[in-house]
Amino acid sequence: MSVVIVGAGPAGTRAAEVLTGAGLRPTVIDEAPDNGGRIYQRQPAGFQRVARVLYGFEADKARAIHETFDRLRASIDFRPRTLAWNLRPGLIDTICDGKARAIPFAQTILCTGAMDRVIPLPGWTLPGVFTLGGAQISLKAQGCAIGTRVAFLGTGPLLYLVAYQYARAGAHVAAVLDTTAFARKAAQAFGLARGGATFVKGLYYIAWLRAHGVPIAEGVTPLAIRGEGQVQSVSWRDARGTTHEVAVDAVALGFGLRPEAQLADLAGVPFDFDPVQHNWVPRKDPSGKTPVAGVFLAGDGSGIRGADLAEAAGARAAWSVLAARGLAVDAGAVARLDAQLAAGAAFRAALERAFPFPAKLAAGMADDTILCRCEAITAGELRAAANETLATLPPPEVNRAKALTRVGMGRCQGRVCGAAAAEVLASTLSCPVEEVGRLRGQPPVKPIPILPAEAA
Repeated sequence: MSVVIVGAGPAGTRAAEVLTGAGLRPTVIDEAPDNGGRIYQRQPAGFQRVARVLYGFEADKARAIHETFDRLRASIDFRPRTLAWNLRPGLIDTICDGKARAIPFAQTILCTGAMDRVIPLPGWTLPGVFTLGGAQISLKAQGCAIGTRVAFLGTGPLLYLVAYQYARAGAHVAAVLDTTAFARKAAQAFGLARGGATFVKGLYYIAWLRAHGVPIAEGVTPLAIRGEGQVQSVSWRDARGTTHEVAVDAVALGFGLRPEAQLADLAGVPFDFDPVQHNWVPRKDPSGKTPVAGVFLAGDGSGIRGADLAEAAGARAAWSVLAARGLAVDAGAVARLDAQLAAGAAFRAALERAFPFPAKLAAGMADDTILCRCEAITAGELRAAANETLATLPPPEVNRAKALTRVGMGRCQGRVCGAAAAEVLASTLSCPVEEVGRLRGQPPVKPIPILPAEAA
């Protein structure tokens, strides 16, 4: 049976490169129409923006990933527009253009990427509110901005990158609102400096925004997104306690990233809570091998490490697959990848400490704030369930809260509300957030179309 790679971003591309170099023909599936992942997403056919405009400083890396994948196309079974919605022993259930197919595998490398972590606040369900990743996709894949006057709210490197990309594209950036105080970031300067060019580029984005008159506020507390029928303003409180409000017609928000690890969950891979990332991450060894036979992980879907390390992790997981199949392994290449991954870990840890997930902001959201938008459940309803039932029927587990309130039971399967729900629950029950656990993955991991039956 074949090796199946889920995800054709940086990790998946490098994994395919190693496997084809060993004479294998892996199957590569991706939801998108083409390869590149979110970070190096290709523009649609007919779009003519040059790489330097589309990807900025990462143009050469994007071009290298695209050229490598194009060279591999004849040697792989590439299946674009294909959603992997379930994983069973030896089988991955997929759907493409309305047609379902179970793809068998001997080994699979899950390169499923990441998504924004969201902290709900009043008004976040208004039309015109996007995640940072959604705003970036709009710019890259559709060539359009999410609004004519946009505020960027949250924390993490992506906040400044997307704001910079919008400003460079000609959009009006009304404000960049960072929940992390400058002092917190400055305290990690030594560790951040290990990032070399990556760190310098981050400094450049911030300096460029300031030089071009974009207002940047640090250490803010978001208050509300307001509007009648659509976004009209966003308000926040600064570090001194003064309240501000700015008129906007769109808001992009994100508070760091979380792994898209639902397929690993369905495969039975154990998860561990990473206190630095403040994320639940699937368990694997440095080679990408998990405790589940035949299942390997690479890229941000196994823990947030960024695009550069995703490439290295994809190649490393592929060498691990070759070893599992009893094929020759290049010890020198493996040693170089291991060294690269180990060196990058220190920088990534400093980055996570510099831009921490604002757990207290999530835990303290107002009772009337919609927490789970799929099921229209408020933070107050979750707190009430915790106080009335979970406090007297231990353990204080988030999946029990899901059964009681329907939080996380909608279309997104808790991918959007799960992190914030766990913080609300832990705060209410006065226990560590890792004690309440995480929402378990359920198939389908994302909504799938159900087509009408054909007439007999």
